[in-house]
Amino acid sequence: MPDVDVQDRDAQDQVGAGLDALDTPTTGADGPRWRRFARAALPPVGALVVLIAVWQALWAAAIWPEFQLPSPLAVWAKFEDLVQTGQIAEVLWTSISRAVLGFLAGLVIATPLGLLVAKVRVVRAAIGPLLSGLQSLPSVAWVPAAILWFGLKDGSIYFVVLMGSVPSIANGLVAGIDQIPPILPRVGKTLGAGRLASARHILLPAALPGYLAGLKQGWAFSWRSLMAAELIAHSPDLGLGLGAYLNQGSSYNDMPMVMAAIFLILLVGVGIELLVFRPVERAVLRARGLTGALT
Repeated sequence: MPDVDVQDRDAQDQVGAGLDALDTPTTGADGPRWRRFARAALPPVGALVVLIAVWQALWAAAIWPEFQLPSPLAVWAKFEDLVQTGQIAEVLWTSISRAVLGFLAGLVIATPLGLLVAKVRVVRAAIGPLLSGLQSLPSVAWVPAAILWFGLKDGSIYFVVLMGSVPSIANGLVAGIDQIPPILPRVGKTLGAGRLASARHILLPAALPGYLAGLKQGWAFSWRSLMAAELIAHSPDLGLGLGAYLNQGSSYNDMPMVMAAIFLILLVGVGIELLVFRPVERAVLRARGLTGALT
């Protein structure tokens, strides 16, 4: 009988160890750092090389005239002009600073708004459908109204950015809170957590994946809204941003300038995704043991 008890305890210990191993996030499964870097960097670099090769082949085939499809070297020459004249710093700083400030303001407004919509039924019934409608409304529709309200000033630009980012961030937080298991808020209430403490320590951390998805979409809408506003609103007081630079290329019928502006807009969007949101997303997933989503 003692041997049987020992065997039972050993079996229970093995089962417990196996369950603990399942609950423990795996580390080091991605291999060496250089291999992870190569796996992340080579596919987009390869896609870029293929894109440029196809572009060069289409240009060499002369299917379209030069003013419609310039060569990659002509567009690269525009990049060189921007760098040599120092104009690239002004253009990028004007747009990125506006986008970041507008996004942060939207974050401050949308977070408490999302909490109210998610937890107060009357508020959800009143403005929940409105938030969804605003999210689907093209941000460019706000530009004429913003110009009439605020004039050709930075205020009109920031208003358009806010109207693009706030609904997406708020709806992302609402979706994240709706997916929280009901037992978590009950546990917090049982332990004496008030509304603010519950929102800070329970709701926001538990809703983090959905909230993060809303933040990513909010940034994308902020960037798109900013480009729409800069394309339409022109004034010396507004400075020269990427949207204004793109509009200049269109006004001058300068296709290399237009394509250089488009690539810069795309580069900023991809850069923010890779340098800001991707590391945060990976950290959140790794902390929750969802390492399978990182491959």
